[in-house]
Amino acid sequence: MGNAASVELESARVVRLLRESILSGRRRPGDRLIERDIADELAVSRLPVREAIRQLLGEGLLTARPRSWAVVRQFTAADVQDIAEVRDVLEVLVFELAALRHTDEDRRRIEAALEREFAAARIGDVRGAQTASAEFHLLMAELAGNSTVNELLATMRARLLLLFRDHDDLTAMAEDHARILESFVARDTATLRLRLQQHLRAGTENALVKLTAYDAETAAIRARAAAERAPRRARALAPERPSAAGE
Repeated sequence: MGNAASVELESARVVRLLRESILSGRRRPGDRLIERDIADELAVSRLPVREAIRQLLGEGLLTARPRSWAVVRQFTAADVQDIAEVRDVLEVLVFELAALRHTDEDRRRIEAALEREFAAARIGDVRGAQTASAEFHLLMAELAGNSTVNELLATMRARLLLLFRDHDDLTAMAEDHARILESFVARDTATLRLRLQQHLRAGTENALVKLTAYDAETAAIRARAAAERAPRRARALAPERPSAAGE
């Protein structure tokens, strides 16, 4: 039992570290995750690495490859649209339920998260603003009090963070949340729905712009690499010139 518990604890740590490396961009789409290499990097056995990869596959952050390795998932524009369609339905329901069910203490918790988001945005703390923004949404899910909806969102959470949390204008994002909070506090679900839908739509458009830019950057890197390889390949394939007479 002790050994099984140890493996479980190790796999949870490996999941956390690998997830963070993907969400932070240290591991990029297409990067390979090989059990042996990760086990050496994190000083663990291959079993917790295997369990961690299996969990991240379930979260949609990895794509399986044969022979004990996987790659960081490369999302397409169609993937973003599909995920956004599901997110939009679930998040609107979550925010409406939270608006109808929240208490004064709940409101204060949401306001505190928003204050942290504004504070981080003012000083350009991208990670802090993203964390507070995610907390704003997570608290709404908690306050909705619907376990089934929360289970569905939990299966998508890593993909939502990866695709939709990266915004260039941190203050604009916080201001969006402030307008949503205003309707939330008033329990005005009709206005809340409209403001949230606009917010989510902007997030989808931003994700598509980021994806297009990333694809263009990746294509340019590959083109440069191919151009650098071409002369070497040409030299390798060129026939040997006969030596001049007398040399």
